[in-house]
Amino acid sequence: MTVASLCGPTCGAPLFLHVLGAVSLFGDVAAVTILAYAALRKPEAALLLRRLAFAVTLLGVWPSFIAMRIGAAWVASHEGLSSSKATWIGVGFGVSDVGVLVLALVTLFAWLAQRRPRTGPALAGLCTLCLCALGVAWFFMSTKAGS
Repeated sequence: MTVASLCGPTCGAPLFLHVLGAVSLFGDVAAVTILAYAALRKPEAALLLRRLAFAVTLLGVWPSFIAMRIGAAWVASHEGLSSSKATWIGVGFGVSDVGVLVLALVTLFAWLAQRRPRTGPALAGLCTLCLCALGVAWFFMSTKAGS
């Protein structure tokens, strides 16, 4: 039998909210990244793709980020991990703390890209950076590296 959770049966809802938000956040940022690169490659459909990227940012990325962050804080407080020095917790909160600033810039660039196409490459690059950071956090959180 494999143990799926280190925190036991009492933190099912907070952990589920955190994981659901994190997976959804990764998928939404990946969608915005794909849309941003597609807008660079298809000039005839660029405006539509940039509008879709902005819509996914507002309707997908931010709610996912909020769910992930609330779930993380809930699990940390419930399990007494708020003051933990474990590497995986530090990486997770670090990526999340810096990530809110990066996501604010992604939102700004997605909005600007609708009016100023020259900001499209910056949007695509910033989304790629965000996706890589989320991948690193996902690795550390799932493997519990540096426990």
